[in-house]
Amino acid sequence: MPTQLTTVETVHEAGSWLFTATDAYGSDEEILLVPCEDGVQAWINRCTHEAQRFDTGRGAPMREGQLICPKHGSLFDACSGECDNGEAAGTTLPDVSVAVTNGQVYLTDDDFTFQHEGGLDEDDGPSSTSHIGF
Repeated sequence: MPTQLTTVETVHEAGSWLFTATDAYGSDEEILLVPCEDGVQAWINRCTHEAQRFDTGRGAPMREGQLICPKHGSLFDACSGECDNGEAAGTTLPDVSVAVTNGQVYLTDDDFTFQHEGGLDEDDGPSSTSHIGF
């Protein structure tokens, strides 16, 4: 059953909208909604080159309809997910199925279950194996 996420207007006004969902394997993933001319598109929130997060909780860096990898500067078309420059050239972002009905955005991808708005909690992220304390 589709899950209502937000509105197209909210995504367009904010420039992006981040949420967390659990994938078919039980892992939590950050998913990024970005504005497109005909609505919105959803992508896994990481660059294809080194799994660098686009949105770290302050909105996704975008310029002229392109997502910018904050680590190496690769540019991804926000609506097609394709990258034709930088370290990630020749790759395409993994998409997540969403639908728009009456201005509302719904998660329709059967491989994901909505958890909450925003990114992963810090406690759920990668752990450090270092024993050094600061």
